[in-house]
Amino acid sequence: MALAFGLFIAPFANSANAQEKKPMIRIARIVVDSVRLTEYRAALKEGIETAVRLEPGVLTLYAVYDRERPTHITVFEIYADEAAYKLHIQTPHFLKYKETVKDMVKSLELVDAVPIGLESKH
Repeated sequence: MALAFGLFIAPFANSANAQEKKPMIRIARIVVDSVRLTEYRAALKEGIETAVRLEPGVLTLYAVYDRERPTHITVFEIYADEAAYKLHIQTPHFLKYKETVKDMVKSLELVDAVPIGLESKH
């Protein structure tokens, strides 16, 4: 599901509330147990699809894996704002994902990011 980020970010840039309501961007770097990789990918895909479908504040969730190291997964996340992120991590589908994968994840690094340029085509 593509997001035309330029169209999304414009209202924030011109708004008096631009400082208060700005998108939250996070990158999750995950290393998964190779024995459980197929199971992990299924749980992640289900969680992403559910979040994007049900949560208005979840704007983008992209998950990819490293071609050379398939156990290394990166998730690029864009939320409408920090409040949307905080709601997301309390949803039943996110909690189900976390419970399902807790013994599959060998490491998790969360990186908060600031956009320089984000564009996409539908």
